[in-house]
Amino acid sequence: MTDPTVPANVTITVRDNGNLRVAGPITLLDGEGNTFEVEAGKAVFLCRCGGSATKPFCDSSHRTNGFASAVRAGGGEAV
Repeated sequence: MTDPTVPANVTITVRDNGNLRVAGPITLLDGEGNTFEVEAGKAVFLCRCGGSATKPFCDSSHRTNGFASAVRAGGGEAV
């Protein structure tokens, strides 16, 4: 499990018309509190289109379901 006292270098990349690439180290928690660990230097791809059969992970459904989004950082305040 990731040590919360150690600063992590996590990078989240919004991919045009696709998924979110999240490079660890991270701990992903589902709605029941189950965890999925991602080591430093490794990455997971999270669904943005809503069509994945393996949510929260991407299964490339965005390529065939017409999903389109090319957001850019700096478009407003984080909520």
